[in-house]
Amino acid sequence: MKYYIIAGEASGDLHGSNLMKGILKADPEAKFRFWGGDKMAEVGGRENLAKHYKQTSFFGVSEVLRNLRTIFSQLSECKRDLMAFQPDVLISIDYPGFNFKMAKFAHSQGIRTFYYISPKVWAWKERRVERIRKYVDKLFIIFPFEVEYFKGKGIEAIYEGNPLVDSIAQRLRTIAPREEFLAENGLDSRPVVALLAGSRKSEIQRNMGFMVALSKAHPEWQFAVAGVSWIDEELYKAAIKDSDVKVLTDKTYELLKYADAAVVCSGTATLETALIGTPEVVCYRMDEFSYRVARAFVKIGFISLVNIIMGREVVRELIQHDMTVENASEELQAIMEGGSKHPKMMADYAELCAIVGGEGASDRFAARMVELLKTDK
Repeated sequence: MKYYIIAGEASGDLHGSNLMKGILKADPEAKFRFWGGDKMAEVGGRENLAKHYKQTSFFGVSEVLRNLRTIFSQLSECKRDLMAFQPDVLISIDYPGFNFKMAKFAHSQGIRTFYYISPKVWAWKERRVERIRKYVDKLFIIFPFEVEYFKGKGIEAIYEGNPLVDSIAQRLRTIAPREEFLAENGLDSRPVVALLAGSRKSEIQRNMGFMVALSKAHPEWQFAVAGVSWIDEELYKAAIKDSDVKVLTDKTYELLKYADAAVVCSGTATLETALIGTPEVVCYRMDEFSYRVARAFVKIGFISLVNIIMGREVVRELIQHDMTVENASEELQAIMEGGSKHPKMMADYAELCAIVGGEGASDRFAARMVELLKTDK
């Protein structure tokens, strides 16, 4: 069968590549056409990569407005490419602004539409539920609490686990031993604090000043930023100047594995950190106007996926005015090994891992998709 897949950012590229591997196991004759990145191209062939996510990723209202002409042009291009390929199914991976428009179009053309990794409509923009109901034939979700949420909205969602577990396991099986990793990256025997400042320029600019100040308050620890290669390294250099903070690019899982604790911006990284087993404190700050808007419209009590999944505070969240060096220092000391909160956090992490489920989610999702397509033929 023929699969057209759209992923608009790095995480979607990763999950898309693992899903494609699973599809090939269930449907060895599968043919792919996709918008994604290098990881998907490794599986489906670079000649089948219609557009790289580096050309399609626009974040924030101002950036989207500045690039409206490009976005509309890319939508038209994608529609033409989809119709030329004539797939059995369109698989949308998160990336809602673009993917909902493509799902609507594909649905109007009689092409099956699957949505893999639902937008977080339970947090905000709940009006998107109606778009799922109208334009998505099958919804595949990666958080267990979403099953009941969507059931309450009249949508039967499919849950087979979380593909993050697969991505983490694959990477950790190949990493160097701790001592070798520390030596290769200029780290010594002091406790390591991983800094996950975000994967967007605006997040890094907002968070790194605080993280550098935190590092200066604790010379007994060593601090390392989990850098990403699609961010200009000069941005990191400017942020960490006059400090001993190191930047480790594209080594997030390795850094988390060997860190004694982590300071993490809200997002998928909070869940990745917990699944790896690294004690963490979640910190997030935005401009005051955006913060007030978020408080008015966001409907959930937590910002970290760890706490949302567990339905209670497992990791402390230092948001906006609570995000201070003093508060973060106190929490880091409590959650590191030997600290008062460390045993409870490790027990909570074990419970979280049991709830999320083990490896193989990507293959299970893929098998369900292939089964559904074959059944409807």
